[in-house]
Amino acid sequence: MEFTAQIEKLKREKNAVILAHYYVDGLIQDVADFVGDSLELARKAREVDCEIIVFCGVYFMAETAKVLNPEKKVLIPYYKAGCLMADMAIVEEIEEFKRENPEYAVVTYVNSSVDVKAVSDICCTSANAVKVVESLENEKILFVPDKNLGSYVAEKVKGKEIRVWNGYCPIHQKLTVEDVRRRKEENPGAPLVVHPECRKEVRDLADFIGSTSQIVRFVKETSAKKVIVGTERGTIHQLKKLRPDVAFIPAYSEFICDQMKMITPERLLKALEREQFEVSVDPEVAKRAEGALLRMLEVK
Repeated sequence: MEFTAQIEKLKREKNAVILAHYYVDGLIQDVADFVGDSLELARKAREVDCEIIVFCGVYFMAETAKVLNPEKKVLIPYYKAGCLMADMAIVEEIEEFKRENPEYAVVTYVNSSVDVKAVSDICCTSANAVKVVESLENEKILFVPDKNLGSYVAEKVKGKEIRVWNGYCPIHQKLTVEDVRRRKEENPGAPLVVHPECRKEVRDLADFIGSTSQIVRFVKETSAKKVIVGTERGTIHQLKKLRPDVAFIPAYSEFICDQMKMITPERLLKALEREQFEVSVDPEVAKRAEGALLRMLEVK
């Protein structure tokens, strides 16, 4: 039996739903029940009616799904799929900062561990980070862990002091001004779309800055016949399905998150067959992390 048919059969038998991030393998995106960015997936995780959630993304995303759905079995096809950005923030340092600076609200990007979320005031995603910070009464903000997204928020939100953690996504950080200028010279007139996880000097050259879902919406409406894509290459799989008439050019050739690519079709199939690699979160930690996540989801 071919892969798609096997997956569909197992989903029916086990009352399972597959949630997938834009950065995973295209074949997995095609069999998923829902494909989205972090905000969309967090919202969808709360809505799904099933017994098993198979989360095709890195581990912090599966943790979030478990925190929001403690009664459901949450599986991840490869439990070592991690995130270097998430690893750049640790609980002890954040707690120390809070003790020394009680006037600051801690806003934490969902690209973080559940333990870090648990010591945060509120979470955000790249899609709603500006709105989250604007929603807070605090005039002083510590933004954790992404310095690039944090600096982007600081550009957009006036009247608040925003300190940023010294973390970053190595995949987006690799995109340089030289890469961008080369691609623009090779593809004159093609708009450059970038994720706010890119460094400021790259964002300054972009025609559009947005989360993955916002980039998808931009592409849906563009009249351009070529688009330079400044985010992980897996996103192009969905963009091609949406707009087969448009040519999509990666902003640099190796724009690939190797951790997301650890979620393979073979591992997805085994996870469903064996119900292996179940995600668990300490109940007390989960309770505190859930508060930060729910406050995020309440921001409109």
